[in-house]
Order: sequence, then C-alpha cells, then structure tokens
Amino acid sequence: MGSVAPARLMEIFPAFRGAAPDGKYRHWDTLRHLTPPEGLTSEEWWLGIKLARASSKVTLPLWDKEGAPFTFAPVDVAQQMLMQVDRDASGRIQASEQITNPQTRDTYLLKGLMEEAITSSQLEGASTTREVAKEMIQKGRAPRTHDERMIHNNYQALSFIRRMGNAPLTTSMVFEFHRILTDGTLEDPSAAGRLRRADEEVCVADDYDNVLHTPPPAGELESRMQAMCDFANALSDGDGFVHPVVRAIVLHFWLAYDHPFVDGNGRTARALFYWSMSRQGYWLCEFISISRLLNKAPGKYGRSFLYTETDENDLTYFILYQLKVILGAISELFEYLDGKQRELRETQLLVQHSPLLREQLNSRQLAIVRHAMKHPRFSYTIESHRGSNNISYATARGDLLKLVEVGLLDQRKGPKRLTLFVSPPDLQQRIARVD
Repeated sequence: MGSVAPARLMEIFPAFRGAAPDGKYRHWDTLRHLTPPEGLTSEEWWLGIKLARASSKVTLPLWDKEGAPFTFAPVDVAQQMLMQVDRDASGRIQASEQITNPQTRDTYLLKGLMEEAITSSQLEGASTTREVAKEMIQKGRAPRTHDERMIHNNYQALSFIRRMGNAPLTTSMVFEFHRILTDGTLEDPSAAGRLRRADEEVCVADDYDNVLHTPPPAGELESRMQAMCDFANALSDGDGFVHPVVRAIVLHFWLAYDHPFVDGNGRTARALFYWSMSRQGYWLCEFISISRLLNKAPGKYGRSFLYTETDENDLTYFILYQLKVILGAISELFEYLDGKQRELRETQLLVQHSPLLREQLNSRQLAIVRHAMKHPRFSYTIESHRGSNNISYATARGDLLKLVEVGLLDQRKGPKRLTLFVSPPDLQQRIARVD
C-alpha cells in the first residue's frame, strides 16, 4: 500500500475515524471495497485506522511462530458487548426462574450440554442426527458409531468441566479434556491425551487442500501449553487489563492456534472456553451453546481466525466475532425460556379447573403433559424421563406413575418387558374430565 509522507499525514489526520469506523472493525479485505472518507484514498484510510488501533492495543503473552506477539484493541464496540455479557451471563440481573429454580434447573442445563455436545461435534464432521444423539444421551446408552462417540465424548467432557469447579488450569487437565473428547475416535488411540510428536506435524487446510494455518512445531508445545495455563489462571497480563470474557475467548484461539494435538483441537479449544467462563463466574454459559451458532456460519468462524493471522496477529477480529456468538447464544436461550414459559402457562390454563392436577402435578409432570398434548401416542420410559431431567430413577418412576394414576398417561409393556408410558390421543379431553 506504500507509505504516506509526514506532511500528508498531518493534512489528512482530521479525517480519520478511529479504530472501528461506524462501529465496525473491518479487515483490509473488506475496507478496500468501500468508499473512503472524502479527501482520503483507501490506503490512507486504512493507514489511519491502523494507527488508531496501534495506539490502544493490548499485548498478550501469546506469540506466533516467528516470535511476534498477538494483540487486541479494546474498541468501544467490544466494550459494549462485554457489558452485555456481564449483565446477562454472570447473574447480575434476575435470571429466569426456570434456570434458578432447583426443580427445573437441571432440565435446561441438560439441554444446553446436549446442544453444545452435538453441534461442537458437527463442526468437526459428525453427522448423527440431533434426535438420535439426544436419545443416546437421555437414555445413557453406549454410542454405536464413530459420530455418536464424538458426541458422547463431548457431553462427558462438558460434564467433567462442571465438576472441576474453580480448580486452576494445568497441563494435565488439558490432556484430560482431550482424552475424554477423543476417546475411541482416533486412528492412533495412543494420541489421546498427549501432545503431538515431531513426526505428527499437522496443518489446517480447506476443502480444496489449501493450507490455511501451520501451527508451531511439536518441540515448542510443552512450553506454549504451560504459558497458556499461566494465562488462564492469571488476573492480569501483558501491557494491560484483560477482561475475563476476553480471556476465555483468547484461550479458545490459543489452543486452536497451537494445535497441540493430532486431532480434536477445535473441540478442546471450545471446551477450554466453557471452563474459563464457568470459573470466572459466568454461570449462565452452562446453559448456552456457542457451537450451535458457529455451526450455522462456519465460514465466518474460519475467517475470524484468518483475519487475525493476516493482519499482524490482531486478535480483535476473533474476539468480536466470538462476542457476537456468545450474545446470540444467550439471546437464543432467553427466547427458548420465554417460549417454554408460555407453553407452561397454556398447560396450566388447561389444568387450572382441576384441583387435583393443580395441587399435585410438579413442573416436570406438567412438561410431560405439554409434550404429550403435541405428540399423541408418544412413549416415555422411566429412563428417558430420568435422563431428560437429571433426576433419580425413583423420582422419575414416581412422576410417571402419578400421571398414570390421574389418567393422563397409559401404561403398557414394551419390548423386553420395558414399561412404556404412552400419551393418549384424547389427552385434552381427559384433562377436562379430571376431577
């Protein structure tokens, strides 16, 4: 793009519009197609933007293969989104009762874990349908295919993260994440839970075998992973403050950039993001799926990596994209909860004239009634109800038997003497008749 003389720079400086003109942090690939401000060439406009970004950048303790640091610019648009995440995901506002009430919380937590397990695996090529995957997780059955194994492993890893609590990150914990995520899915089973070797150098390529990223050599991985763990556990780094959500996003990028494993790096990177968000108090993120939105637009996900590497290690592109994804996932969760609340109210209206139902049905049973009204002849089992709500076998059995007792489900014997609880086609009329 050439250089600009100091005198010319002073002439055109008043026309510069900051690091993110119009609130958009554009890459040169986009900016060069836009009309620059009056009196500037596209190159001069880009130079002014780059100077503005350089003046505020924060240096991270992450370095590329040539030893150059990664940085980010704390631009206004990022600060605004971070404020929204702080407000919506860390419990500083009144959250929906459905996810704060102990009686219903596990149901929605399970949904979030299942959705992330499924879509994170789909990003890596798993093709099992959502219905089959959910059935596998809810019933606790063993996976039957390689793709089901990927989803099963993702679910186990996310559950493991929940059990970790506030424990600091160690390299052995990262290895355990990877071991759980790749168990039974690698061509070389010994590669699970260990760094790739020098004879296992990998690269990231597109569908046409064009190399998009060559990670650091295997000999550097041990020290780089320790530096990543140090960053994960620190309170401040580099040349300035790193917001907790930015820290979680940087961890996501860091592991993906280093690509320390033969396979499963993307899933491990996203698992690290969830670990970091949970450890730093963003408890609502247990209920959301970032991979669901990443899977909808994998091209944008990939470009956020590429823009970072092709613009002097500027991680702002990746951070801004991930913030949009987080906020989108939170919005989807709130919309889902609002819809479920409306459905629950509709069901409650149907049973409000029955003292028996109003007094004796709990929220789980009402959820079954709502589902059963939409799915005549649907069969429920004690095990599927237990898995869907993360409750004990005895509690699940009691829920279903009570619905049989009041006449809202029929009890039958299925294959291999399995007890089935079936939704009758005249359920709405039965509700009206219950006394």
